Amino acid sequence: TITYNAERFLERTINSIVSQQATDYEYIVIDGGSNDGTLGIVRQYENSITQWISEPDKGLYDAMNKGLHRATGEYVWFMNAGDELHDDQTLSNLLDIITWQRQERGSADIYYSDALFVRDDGTPVGLRSQVTPHTLPHRLTWQDMNMGMKVCHQAFIARRSIAPDYPIDNLSADLDWEIRCLKKAKTIEFLPFVLCKYLIGGLSVQQHRQSLIDRFNVLVTHFGLLPTILNHGRIVWRALARKVMV
Repeated sequence: TITYNAERFLERTINSIVSQQATDYEYIVIDGGSNDGTLGIVRQYENSITQWISEPDKGLYDAMNKGLHRATGEYVWFMNAGDELHDDQTLSNLLDIITWQRQERGSADIYYSDALFVRDDGTPVGLRSQVTPHTLPHRLTWQDMNMGMKVCHQAFIARRSIAPDYPIDNLSADLDWEIRCLKKAKTIEFLPFVLCKYLIGGLSVQQHRQSLIDRFNVLVTHFGLLPTILNHGRIVWRALARKVMV
């Protein structure tokens, strides 16, 4: 969990994790040097946190790299301040599938699912695949990302051995990270249950124009300039059509 001056939302994130019935996980909190009540909340739940640090960083993705480097588990899963595991059975359901697959044919390199969008007060907006133009493929490949993120970052779990560092100067670094993970993955598994509640209105929304520029650059890197330009034409057309339908 990445935090910075997150006292308003952090406790809901921690509670969603410590309330899990499964216990086979480590929980790492990376704070960017908060000066509000964030660290008081962290200390309140310290016995349930494997490790935490609080120090200045170079932004969200620098902090995420710190968490990635400290992780020791087989898989990594980012659930940042304000986001939540969907319910108290989520981790148990995930681990049951991983354990069964490991015995039968070997566990997947990536697990993914849908995300429930929620507002600041926790009220649901709807599933990401239903309230946005991003459909959710049940057989995901990296090529499915040619028009942007198909899977919410908080609903994307990657084997740590294939997880690269995030570029820290790109607001769409999560898109780049998912594509790079998908390129390395040998097996990718869709989960038939919702993994998380995602608090809408993050950094990329707050800095929307720069986020769009960064997303374009990420897509050019992976798909080439001309295909990315053509796909952005499709994105604009889709947006206009959706607006007319609404």
